[in-house]
Amino acid sequence: MIVHLHNHFQETLIDTIKVDILSFLREKLDNNTIQLIGEIKAVADEKKMIYTNREKFEHLAEKNPALKELKERFGLDTDF
Repeated sequence: MIVHLHNHFQETLIDTIKVDILSFLREKLDNNTIQLIGEIKAVADEKKMIYTNREKFEHLAEKNPALKELKERFGLDTDF
């Protein structure tokens, strides 16, 4: 059985409880050949978190370029 993980922290957690999980599965499924493998899967669509006002403005300006024009025309400051 392959368990898909997102990072190395999850891998260490799986390793600490691996014996308990395997013994439970082997007993309940009556199958002593089950193996447990943790595989780190790269997350392709990881979203960047937006924290500052400037990051928020840049994110919104990517969606609507007219915001940049308004900012320049009215001399607005995104860092308030």
